[in-house]
Amino acid sequence: MSVAGGHPGDVLRAHAPIGLPVKSLGNGALWLAAFLSGFVIEEPAPYELYMALLCVVWLACGLRLRREFGPLIICLMLFVTGGLASVPLANEFGEAAMYIAVTGFLAITSIFYAAILADDPGRFRIIQNGYTISAVFVSAIGIAGYFHLFPGAEYFTLYDRARGTFQDPNVFGPFLVLPALLLIQTLLRNSVLKNLHLLLPLTVLLLGIFLSFSRGAWGVLFAGVLVVYFLALVTEQSNRRRTRLVMLGIAGVLAVFALLAAALSIDTVAAMFEQRARLVQDYDSSRLGRFARYALGFQLVMEHPLGLGPLGFRNYFPEDTHNVYLKGFTTYGWLGGTAYIALALWTVCAMVPLLFKSRPWTAFTQSVFAVLVAHLILSAIIDTDRWRHMYMLYGLAWGMIATDRIERRRFRLSGINYQKGRASAD
Repeated sequence: MSVAGGHPGDVLRAHAPIGLPVKSLGNGALWLAAFLSGFVIEEPAPYELYMALLCVVWLACGLRLRREFGPLIICLMLFVTGGLASVPLANEFGEAAMYIAVTGFLAITSIFYAAILADDPGRFRIIQNGYTISAVFVSAIGIAGYFHLFPGAEYFTLYDRARGTFQDPNVFGPFLVLPALLLIQTLLRNSVLKNLHLLLPLTVLLLGIFLSFSRGAWGVLFAGVLVVYFLALVTEQSNRRRTRLVMLGIAGVLAVFALLAAALSIDTVAAMFEQRARLVQDYDSSRLGRFARYALGFQLVMEHPLGLGPLGFRNYFPEDTHNVYLKGFTTYGWLGGTAYIALALWTVCAMVPLLFKSRPWTAFTQSVFAVLVAHLILSAIIDTDRWRHMYMLYGLAWGMIATDRIERRRFRLSGINYQKGRASAD
């Protein structure tokens, strides 16, 4: 492992014994990592086992930790350190230690994705492709499970909601949003007629999100689409293409209403939608419901600087925090809670300037930004500190941030060298 600030695109030059470039093998391994991210129905998941091996191999082969994504590393280290300090406070030491160990592993995967993109930003296409194919496949499984299209299909549902290859529909739904936005971006920025083949996978993703009956997933999708559509409008310089975007927006809204009407024509779907569409559920507003736990939980935080210990919140309340910022303080102490909030704010602020730059990966960056911001808002009502794809989002975001910083530093150095050359010539 080494710390460096080299240029993007610097990759291993060695070749495998069979003659295939190591770069090609590495890219294939990266695609598989993105694909496996959708299969976490059991723990340890294939994704976790594979990523543990992949991170070790890549670091051993020279993948570098760059100062450009140093804030990600520092904040995650402080976050995990806060968790380690709270472990002795837990009733079950072994269970608590394992909980923080998993958090540490997920933090490593986040740093891995940042390093991968900072090393070669063109790899975003590999990650995008693997993630999208995985999401479409997982969504199709969830849809098939919901409608019982094959024997044993109910395994892929939970509480009459599609969960696909995830443990919880509330994770399954949000996982599908990023690839859905990436497909929408393609339709917004390119000819729809030449990309009609994308409508089928997009429909599968949207239906999967809907059948998860996750209010959080619906909110993430809605917020994400609004952000990418707004960015497409404000960054488009041609009035003709801007008019096209407006027409596509109207067509998209009509198409969504048509799909929604078709889905709600099924009685069981309509009944579940009516139940889940309520803004406040019984478990939100009860005496020790979600909202009451927020106020009581923050009172406990003020009395426990080191937190309550991993999984310690359940010793005081019947359910978990369902608020990742509160959980940051109760599980990771004041140090971890502060570090997580700092990471969230730092990431969002650092990404904003990237949204308006014309780069091959701008649409990808905009989609990651939109989904990440929506997830950070969602984190106020649900625990996301164990979501594998949440750590991936942080890594992808800082990979893009690092790429921009490296590019700007190279530009400055080129200008300095040019001025030195002119001075020498004079």
